[in-house]
Amino acid sequence: MDYLKEKPFNLTNEDIAWVKSTMDGMSPEEKVSQLFCLIAYDAEPEKLANLAANVKPGGLMCRPMSGAESKEAVGILQKNSKIPMLIAANLERGGNGIMTEGTSLGSPLAVAATDNDEMAARLGTVCGREGAAVGANWAFAPIIDIDYNFRNPITNVRTFGSDPERVKRMGVHYVKAVQKEGVAASIKHFPGDGVDERDQHLVTSVNTLGCDEWDKTFGEVYKASIDAGALTVMIGHISLPEYSKKLVPDIKDADIMPASLAPEITITLLREKLGFNGLAVTDATTMAGMTIPMSREKAVPATIAAGCDMFLFTKNMEEDMAYMTKGVKEGVITQARLHEALSRILGLKAALGLHKKTAPELIPTGEVPQKAEHVQWSKECADQSITLVKEEKGVLPLTPQKYKKVLIYPIESEAGFAYSVRVGAVQMLIDALKKEGFDADVYENSKGYEGMMEKFSEVTDKYDLILYIANMGTRSNQTTIRIEWAMPFGANVPIYMESVPTVFISVENPYHLLDVPRVKTFINTYASTDTILEALMDKLTGRSEFKGKSPVDAFCGMWDTRL
Repeated sequence: MDYLKEKPFNLTNEDIAWVKSTMDGMSPEEKVSQLFCLIAYDAEPEKLANLAANVKPGGLMCRPMSGAESKEAVGILQKNSKIPMLIAANLERGGNGIMTEGTSLGSPLAVAATDNDEMAARLGTVCGREGAAVGANWAFAPIIDIDYNFRNPITNVRTFGSDPERVKRMGVHYVKAVQKEGVAASIKHFPGDGVDERDQHLVTSVNTLGCDEWDKTFGEVYKASIDAGALTVMIGHISLPEYSKKLVPDIKDADIMPASLAPEITITLLREKLGFNGLAVTDATTMAGMTIPMSREKAVPATIAAGCDMFLFTKNMEEDMAYMTKGVKEGVITQARLHEALSRILGLKAALGLHKKTAPELIPTGEVPQKAEHVQWSKECADQSITLVKEEKGVLPLTPQKYKKVLIYPIESEAGFAYSVRVGAVQMLIDALKKEGFDADVYENSKGYEGMMEKFSEVTDKYDLILYIANMGTRSNQTTIRIEWAMPFGANVPIYMESVPTVFISVENPYHLLDVPRVKTFINTYASTDTILEALMDKLTGRSEFKGKSPVDAFCGMWDTRL
C-alpha cells in the first residue's frame, strides 16, 4: 500500500497499519458493504442506527436537513458504526448543502461572475467550515464541468462558467480551501459535463471533444485540481468516445461506455495519464446514464471493476448489494481490485483523521463560529456578481419618479428536486418594488383571440416601464430550460419594447436572451437568495453599481440577442 503514502493521502506508516488491520478484520460481507455510499433524507434514529450497525456502508450522503437534524444523524451513524463513516453532502453553494440554515455564499456561476479567485476560496471555506460543524467530512464539490453548451440542463449555474482557465483556477481554490477545513473535495463530473445538451440522469450523455481539445480544456482543469491535492473524483455517467477509441483502438461503438463503466477512462486516462491517486466514486447510480448501456446486474460490479472505488446510492439496496457480492464471487471484481478499492476508502478515512476520533466533534446547533463572516462574504459575492448583460441607454436606474406606472410580467417554474429553484422569488421582488414606491401591476392574461385582445395602446399609454422577472432554474430530469409563454400566441411575450422601456431580470438561468433576443436591458443574478435579491434592488435603483462580468456567453452565440 505504498501508494497511500503518496499524494493525496500522504499517510504515515501508522495510518497504513490501521488501514491494513481494519481490512484484515473485515468479513467478506463487510468488504462489499464498505464499497457503498448510501443516502439519508432524515434523522430517524432507529433507521440510521440499523444502517450503521448492520448494513455497514462505507459512507452516507446527507440531504439538507436542519442543523440539529444533520448533527443528530451524523452522531447516530458514527456512534453505531464499527468503522468511521464518510459523511458526504452536495456542498456546492455553501453550508446550506447539508443544513437548511447554512450560509449560501452563492452559486458557482455567481462566484465566477465576480471574477475574483478569492471568492472561490471563500466558497470552499464556507462549505468546509459549516459542513464539518455538523459532521460532514466529504464535499461532493467543486463542480469543474465547463459550461460549453447553453442548452445543457444540468451544468448552468452549477459551474464556474465556460472559460476553462477560470474553471481551473476557481476549482483549485475551492479544493485547497475546503480540504484545509478537514473536508475532502470531490471534483466532478469526470470526464466532464457541459458539452452535451442531454442529462445523464436520463441518458448516457456524451463529451464529444477530440482528445487534443479535451486535453487542453477538461484535462488541464482536472489535472490542476489533482495536482492541488483533491482527495476524490466523482465519475460521471458520461462517455468520452474519442478517448475510448484512442485507448481501445478496436472498440465498437456499442461498447463505448460511460466513464463509470469504462476502465480506459477511469483507470488509463484518469489514474495513469492524469496521475490521480485518490478515491474515485461513481455519480448517483440511480441515474439512467449508468443502467441504459448495461443490465443492472452487470453494471453494479462493473463500476468497481472499471476503476471506481465506491458505489454511490442504490436503486434497491438489497438487490444491488447482492449484485456486488455476486460480482466479487464470480471474479468480475478481482481480489486485487477489491483490495485496492477498500484501501483507498479506508485510506481516505485515515487521511481525514477519522480513525483517530472517538466521536465526531460537532458544534452546538446553529453556532457556526464564523457565521457572521460567511454572511458578509455572501453579501460581497452578491454585490460583485450581479451582471448587467446589456443596457438600453438611459433606462437605468429605476425610480418611482422616473417610472410612475410599472407592468410586471412574472415567469416562474416549479421547484426542482435536486437543484435550487426558489419558488416565491418573483413575488419577493414585486413586494420590494412596491415598497420602493412603484405603482406596479402584475400582468393578467385576458386570453382573448384574434380581434378580441386588449388594445396595444392600453399598455403603451398606461405604463412607463415593463419589467420581466424570470425565476427558472435548472433541475435534474428536466430536458429543457426554455420559457413557455402564455396562451394564446405567447400572450406575455415582450412585444412593447419599441414603445415602452423594458427590463428583463433572470434570477437563475443566465441564458434567457435566447427567448427574448431584442430585449435591450437584461440582468442576470445566478441565484435568488434574500442577499442577492436585496443587492439586486440596490443596483436597479442606482444605490449600487453593477460589477459582475458574465462568465458565460449570455447571448447564446446568436446575433439577434445582441440587438
